[in-house]
Amino acid sequence: MSELEKSLAWTNLPVPEVLHQLPVSQQQLVVTWAKTLVNHKTDGFEELYTAIGMIVKYIPHFVVIPLMVEHIKPQIAAGVCSRMGVDQAVGYANDLPMDYFSEVSVHLEAGIMAQILEKMKKHHAEKFILNELKRHLTRMLDIAQHLDKRMLEIVAKHVTLPEHDEDLLNHPHKPIIDKIRTLQ
Repeated sequence: MSELEKSLAWTNLPVPEVLHQLPVSQQQLVVTWAKTLVNHKTDGFEELYTAIGMIVKYIPHFVVIPLMVEHIKPQIAAGVCSRMGVDQAVGYANDLPMDYFSEVSVHLEAGIMAQILEKMKKHHAEKFILNELKRHLTRMLDIAQHLDKRMLEIVAKHVTLPEHDEDLLNHPHKPIIDKIRTLQ
């Protein structure tokens, strides 16, 4: 991965090929400009996320969940979730449809997702883990690095890992894969 790609990895978007053709100094200027632009356009979002988290605390889940799924994009829901605290987020995570919760989880830090999974109802957490192992294995391995032993055992029970160590020698998730293997 080039320095340019590392710098823009937070966007989860591919870097346009034309940027690779620029000299490194100009690439850094583009990265700085992009970050400044995003910061300018998202100024105030943190306060909005906090306010929404405080407001929905007083609205029953059976009202919030359908509104959230229908009208709030997963990235915004993740922003609210990260400001409301793990305990409150778990209450919603247990009730959200799996596809929506999966999309929200993509926008949350792996450590926060691990905390949420550890506090969720076991059935819902296991359902999420199974879903992510099928759809987003790399992301699930990122989350697994932060899981406690109880939740990691669920991952170990359901994940299929390559049989040969040679396949994993340079794999970025090798430490967690080794840990999972010891639990299988």
